[in-house]
Amino acid sequence: LPPSHTGVSSCPPMLRRLRLTCPASTLRLQRLQARSLTTGSSSGVDVVLDENGFVTMTLDRPSEFNSMNEALIVRLQKLFHELRRATNVRGVFLKSQGKFFCAGADLKWMKKTAGYTLEQNFADAKALGYMLQDFNSLPMPTVALVQGPAFGGGVGLISCCDIAVGVKSAHFTLSEVKLGLLPATISPYVIARIGVPQARRFFLSAERISAEMAHQIGLLHEVVNDEAALEEQEAALKAGMLLNAPGAVAATKSLIFGLGMISSAEETVTFTAGALAKQRASVEGKEGVAAFFEKRKPSWTK
Repeated sequence: LPPSHTGVSSCPPMLRRLRLTCPASTLRLQRLQARSLTTGSSSGVDVVLDENGFVTMTLDRPSEFNSMNEALIVRLQKLFHELRRATNVRGVFLKSQGKFFCAGADLKWMKKTAGYTLEQNFADAKALGYMLQDFNSLPMPTVALVQGPAFGGGVGLISCCDIAVGVKSAHFTLSEVKLGLLPATISPYVIARIGVPQARRFFLSAERISAEMAHQIGLLHEVVNDEAALEEQEAALKAGMLLNAPGAVAATKSLIFGLGMISSAEETVTFTAGALAKQRASVEGKEGVAAFFEKRKPSWTK
């Protein structure tokens, strides 16, 4: 794994195996000068960092239904590497321009891969897989704001987000089997999101999933009437996130993923107790408790 993914030696082994920033390194990084984040529009992705530390990345290929190709995947992975090192980001919001959220794989790209050798297809698929893994394991909150239909890889991107809100007119399809393919690289994230029983249905049937059904099976956390309501949800989520301690958020994400790698009751107790002890002893943990008892706002809300 690249250095940015290995954490520090004080982290539990199961956490070091994750592509996550562990709590100790997160706190050290917060004291460093903020590192650069490549903003602006490039390769079909527009990136904006606002004054409150929120990144909005917008898929901006509306004429291609915001489908994914090699250039877009490379751009996203570079962005996720930068975000992992960033110290001034409070949350990441994924949006799309146009009628579609993401139509999955770009048709030209699909046609191109049809002529690839097995080795070329393997390398190509791994690039997509690593991009999704990096997105799924970012240390800050990630939110998908879904304004339109999503297919295949688009459903994968949504599943990698901590929170997903969609408009009621949106719909979703895991359509790979209709093309003689399979939803392989997105499967870990979609299955984690909707569960094995629902994945068995929708992976195998390739039927359309309405926004209401997506909410019922857990793909979407909330469904709103229209894009205006989606913007209201965005504002509310950002306001709430500004109240939360960035290091505690990163440590909590590490906790969630780390627990999934533990197989015994003893390891569970050791891991969770260690995580809590480290956060209690951290600068952020002490500041949060002190602010509570002193009846003032903690430093991260200012």
